[in-house]
Amino acid sequence: MNLSIPEQKDPDPEFSTVKCPNPEEGECVLILAIKLAEKEGARVVLATDPDADRLAVAEQQEDDSWKVFSGNELGALLGWWMFKCWKDKHPDPTEVKNVYMLATTVSSKILHALAINEGFQFEETLPGFKWIGNRIDELLQSGNEVLFAFEESIGFLCGTLMFDKDGVSAAVIVAEIAAYLETRSLTITDQLNSIYRTYGYHISKTSYFKCYDPSTIKRIFDRLRNYESENQYPDCCGSFEILHIRDVTTGYDSSQPNKKSVLPVSRSSQMITFTFHNGCVATLRASGTEPKIKYYAEFCAPPGQSDTDHLAEELNKLIDAMVKDFLEPEKNCLITRV
Repeated sequence: MNLSIPEQKDPDPEFSTVKCPNPEEGECVLILAIKLAEKEGARVVLATDPDADRLAVAEQQEDDSWKVFSGNELGALLGWWMFKCWKDKHPDPTEVKNVYMLATTVSSKILHALAINEGFQFEETLPGFKWIGNRIDELLQSGNEVLFAFEESIGFLCGTLMFDKDGVSAAVIVAEIAAYLETRSLTITDQLNSIYRTYGYHISKTSYFKCYDPSTIKRIFDRLRNYESENQYPDCCGSFEILHIRDVTTGYDSSQPNKKSVLPVSRSSQMITFTFHNGCVATLRASGTEPKIKYYAEFCAPPGQSDTDHLAEELNKLIDAMVKDFLEPEKNCLITRV
């Protein structure tokens, strides 16, 4: 069954059927699609944004509710599928050493977990598909093969026909995954849970605060670089101990022997990543296109640690501490996301 929404199938520059045309905003953008799916008995919804470079996916659950998959969850599913298809065609295990997947550094680390277990290569880039595209070009010119790349903001690249995110081709691949799983009486949600059980649960949360004063944003990040004293980053966030800090604005990375970031220095943007002893990774970043300070946080649990309620609780506690201690929204007059 392949259905399009009558009210949304033709171009509408006013986007009159939605409050916001960005499918990153979740279920509120998919109201008409879900309504039509329920009417016609379809259980999977696919939606691109107006220029069709991003993809949103929703699936009806057993209790008739709808799950809208995050960009990180879709990255896990598409990464698993692209490698499965490659592996089915390449039985020689030695070929995997020249196979790559990529993700932006603020995206889930799930592809890294797959790479460790399956033997292919994984690399991170700075946020933005221009960085992914440039790195793919370099890898291909060196004789490597790139299967998949993604960013958490529902941008996906399956294959290398183009060096940019593409919601249309990603939608076709998701439909292929759904059809494959249907033959095995599995849902997309079932497969996502299987991936996490196999490679470790990766529970993530992303949000933002609005800030219209650039000097306030600079002051927040400068404070983190001079936390207790000059040139001293924080060593904890609330009760959570920090293991490593990477600051791509200045080029500092405490995890490297020379303390220099492997990722390119980007002095025009503010971004600091904190890696915690408990397995959480959190990044604070000023948007380059909107008046926002974004946070990206993820609990990367090893396989076998399956108490997702505990993982989510720990992640939420960490985020609360990071917002309170590092961003200080009341003091800095930050506007909470509605």
